[in-house]
Amino acid sequence: MSDVQKYKAKRASKDPDFWKDYDERFATFRLGALLKQARQEAGMTQEEIARELQTTKSVISRMENHATDIRLSTLEKFAKALGRRIQVSII
Repeated sequence: MSDVQKYKAKRASKDPDFWKDYDERFATFRLGALLKQARQEAGMTQEEIARELQTTKSVISRMENHATDIRLSTLEKFAKALGRRIQVSII
């Protein structure tokens, strides 16, 4: 059992509600982290990507830190501004 699995089991035994919707929350966190990583790898700041998307730095920050309810069209524009494309899968 990995350290994460041990921690999760211990925490779940003390606070079962902590893990409620964990997978969904983790997927949201991961999407934001991927957006930030892609932007940084492209050498762009939040201000620069915001200009490309005709929005504000705070919108980009929210996307990277609280990636909830982002439209697919917005993700496509974000990726295009970085010279990338998105790939969607249903698992």
